[in-house]
Amino acid sequence: MIKGFELHQGKLPLLISMPHPGTQLTPEVANGLTARAKKLEDTDWHIPKLYQPIREMGASILSANYSRYVVDLNRPSDDKPLYTTATTGLYPDIFFDGEPLFEAGKCPDVQARADILTNIWQPYHQALAQELARLKETFGYALLWDAHSIKSVVPRLFEGRLPDLNFGTADGTSCDPVLSAELLKTSEHFNGYSKVLNGRFKGGYITRHYGAPQQNIHAVQLEVAQCCYMDEESFAWSDEKGTQFQQVLARLIETALAWGQRHYG
Repeated sequence: MIKGFELHQGKLPLLISMPHPGTQLTPEVANGLTARAKKLEDTDWHIPKLYQPIREMGASILSANYSRYVVDLNRPSDDKPLYTTATTGLYPDIFFDGEPLFEAGKCPDVQARADILTNIWQPYHQALAQELARLKETFGYALLWDAHSIKSVVPRLFEGRLPDLNFGTADGTSCDPVLSAELLKTSEHFNGYSKVLNGRFKGGYITRHYGAPQQNIHAVQLEVAQCCYMDEESFAWSDEKGTQFQQVLARLIETALAWGQRHYG
């Protein structure tokens, strides 16, 4: 089995978690997907490339290799729903638009899913927890940035067009409110991008579970509208859009790091 993730350990008190850019499939999942599903359209396309400048700044990077169609690493292992509105589960069986991912009768069985939990979900979260612990031990605190993207229009999940920058802090519980306020203030400098805090996407399991301000671990989820850096129909990276948006990300990350330095000295 292919390793479930790649971990790059950096030199800053910052971990970028990327649970959804992977495209690898287990045999059981690959054999059951519909023709449409095999295109993996609900992937968080190009997220590692988008955040490459942040890696070069010195951030730790944890990036998943397997598709979210195998397992959603941003859902709890007990598959308890995170949203009261439409969503997808730990083992997705529908597209974001509600259509089935699998041919009739071809969903992975209970044993296959148990193996996925053991061999893919658990190692990712073990690596995430260990890296946060390393950063906290080294710096006295840790910043966790959960990096996501999604098509700008998904009627089943939200009305109209999604804002470009969707910050989630679990309604203010996963990080210091001063940090989220400063991120919003920084985003105001980029007039071409709309933004919201704790809107439709408040942060998934990773943000909610690992964000613990009282323990000096501050977590923020950023869900980016994919039209900001790529073509949403062909899934192709846009050099023009991507390079421009990387400048926005760099400013946001610099804001978070500066806050950490001021707050923890």
